[in-house]
Parts: sequence; C-alpha cells; structure tokens
Amino acid sequence: MRQLLLAPVLLAAMVPAVAADSTVYCGKLFDARSGKLLGEHTLSIHEGRISAVRAGYVEAAAGTAAIDLRGLTCLPGLIDSHTHLTFETSPTGYTDQFRWNIPDYAIRSTVHAAHTLQAGFTTVRNLGDGANASIALRNAINAGVVPGPRIFTAGAAIGTTGGHADDTDGYRADLQGDPGAKESIINGTDDAWKAVRQHYKDGVDLLKIMPSGGVLDESASADNPQMTLDEIKAVVAAARDYGFTVAAHAHGAEGIRRAVLGGVDSIEHGTFMDAADMQLMRERGTWYVPTIIAGKFVSEKAAVPGYYPPQVAAKAVKVGPIIQGTAGRAYKAGVRLAFGTDAAVYPHGENAREFTYLVDAGIPAAYALQMATVNAAELLKQSANLGSLEAGKYADVIAVPGDPLTDIATMQQVQFVMKAGVVYRQDNHPVSP
Repeated sequence: MRQLLLAPVLLAAMVPAVAADSTVYCGKLFDARSGKLLGEHTLSIHEGRISAVRAGYVEAAAGTAAIDLRGLTCLPGLIDSHTHLTFETSPTGYTDQFRWNIPDYAIRSTVHAAHTLQAGFTTVRNLGDGANASIALRNAINAGVVPGPRIFTAGAAIGTTGGHADDTDGYRADLQGDPGAKESIINGTDDAWKAVRQHYKDGVDLLKIMPSGGVLDESASADNPQMTLDEIKAVVAAARDYGFTVAAHAHGAEGIRRAVLGGVDSIEHGTFMDAADMQLMRERGTWYVPTIIAGKFVSEKAAVPGYYPPQVAAKAVKVGPIIQGTAGRAYKAGVRLAFGTDAAVYPHGENAREFTYLVDAGIPAAYALQMATVNAAELLKQSANLGSLEAGKYADVIAVPGDPLTDIATMQQVQFVMKAGVVYRQDNHPVSP
C-alpha cells in the first residue's frame, strides 16, 4: 500500500467539491445485514457509489484518493426516520411564530441540516414542516447549494380541525381562521383526497398523518383519537395512487389501532401502544419509530418554568417518560422497529443519543444499529440504495472509534462522514491524493 499522508484534515460544514473516486480503509466494518462487526476492509468508491467491498487492505487504484480510517469502525451512513429540520426547540418558540417570517425558518433549517449531517446522519425522513420549507431545503441540498442529509419529506402533516396538525390551536378566535385541505386540515374523506393531491402537487416524497393528539400543540389531549378510520383509509388509498408511503403520529392506543387498520406504513411515537396494537402491527408488518429522545427531552423541559405553556408541560410529563418502556416491549413483541428521533423537539445534531436510550430499553446494540441502517432503508423503500455498505449502493460511510456493539455511546463520537462519495467530515485522519 502506498504511503498515506499524515497531516490531519478537518472539513468544515461547507459544500465540498464533486465526489472523487476514492479508496477507504476501515479498521473494522459493521455489516448491517448480519448485525456483526467485521475486521479490516477496503471500500472502493466510484461516481458516488460503492463499487467494491473487500476484506483486508487492498491497494488503491491509480488516480483515486486513499482515505485512512484504519483506527476506526466504518458503518453505513445513518438514517433518522423522524426529523423536523425546519425548526428547533426553544423557550420562545410559541411566540417566535408571530415574529418570524418563513425565510427565518428556512435559513435556520440549513444550519440544522448541517448539524445533522455532521453527526453522521446522511439520510432523513422529514415528517412535518411549515410552508413547504423542507421541500425547498431538500432541493437546495440535492443541487449542492447547502450541505445536509438526503431528505425524504412529507411536507406539512395532515390532520383534523383542532388536532395536532392544526397550527392555529391556541390562537385567539380572530386569528384562527378555518384551515382546510389545502392547508392539510381535513374533515372527511373528500378533504383527505384533496389534501393528498395537494401534497403531490407540492412535490413531497411521502405523507404524514396525525390520527391522535400530541404533546407540543396547545390542545388538551396528547392521546385522544383525532381522525376517523374512514379518513385514514382515504388518505392511504390516495397515497397509494400517487406512490406515497404514510407515517402516522400516534400516542393513544385507539389512534394507533385505527392507523394500523387504515393501512399506514409506520407508527411514530406509539406511547400508549398496548399488547393488542403490537399484535396487530406484527400481523400487518407495520413499522414502529419510537423517538425516545424526544420523550425524555420534553419531560425534562416540562420541569423548567415557562419553557412550555402549562397545558403542554402537563402533557409532556404524562407522555415523555413512557416511550422508552413502550419501545422495549414492542421489540420483545416482535414489532419491526426503525430508528427515529423527532429531531427539533430536542436540538439538532444530538440524534445519536437515541442509540443509548434504545439499548437501555433492552434492545441489543446490533439491532439498534440495524434500526438506523437496513431497517430505516426498508421503511423508506430505499434498500437498493441505502442502509448497508455493499457494492452498488450510495457511498454513504461514517466512522466512529471503538466498538459500538460493546459501547453504543461511541455513536455520539462520529469522526468521518461521507455522503454519496463526498467527504463532509474527517477528523484527524489522513487523505492521500
């Protein structure tokens, strides 16, 4: 093997040049399909995709950059199945909405996206935004204008009047208006079809619905059912016509049951999921995305005077501490789990803390990593492109020190990030041209 340069390289959160062919030397490699940690491997990268994965260290082809990660463990780029890149938690968030313009949120979203990518998350599902800002962010990232993860966005979440998707909850009467299907608020099956068709027109990648109450809106309930079974079935039927999957925010057991019976692809949060819900999800193959970190964060902030409005704080105390236990029980019940965090409810870039919470819930470290790789890719219907380090897939590669199977906290110490063959982060590891 030719000599590798020893000078450290640190890449800032900027948009790098076009992907160059490269050879990546990994000290260890996580095989996401088997859940096992393998020894030394060489990855060959060509035109943004992995062209070969070989055991041992193989001489780099002439004209390619050699990237030395021999002291690190390589993993597939991580996938967060539940983010909100266009906003972030703040004690002033409930009043900022009356002072900030859409461009304020959009500009900040570029920072949130960069933080997410630097943390090793090369792909996200964005499940809810305002004014389609995440669609613009996705397009800017795809065009190479700003750095960030690969985004699959749902645009605005679809819900009912006064429900968790109704952004006018808590407004005084003269400001509430009457949001309708164009604004993603539906009341009946006809509205459901119109809302889905509007989302198709807007250019989303998938859909999100709100069949139960939620924590952070200003209504009274976190878990009451807020969509009828017919409304859910109508959204899903329309979604299938347009090639969309459907994610369902649901805390309450009845809302979860209706969503699964209605044919959704995933349940998000699932706080009060009961044994009957779990059995139904297992039978239907419905995915579960727990978002434990969000539950922990809101329950902590609920104790801070003034951080949330009183009714929100009350719901956070009720819901937050429960999600972790639900995730552990769902895993033991055989429900399929995918990794997601509800980023924005907590600060962006801290996504990997979820791994520790999953392991603490009784989920094996190997499966927790699979949740953020092969499982999340399958949920996205992107298994041909994402989720594992295999020839033909996107060259999404991250690296951490140590062995994440024995110390999952190392996932919070990402030192290398490559997305589609472009290096966005490289801490003190040499590159040889």
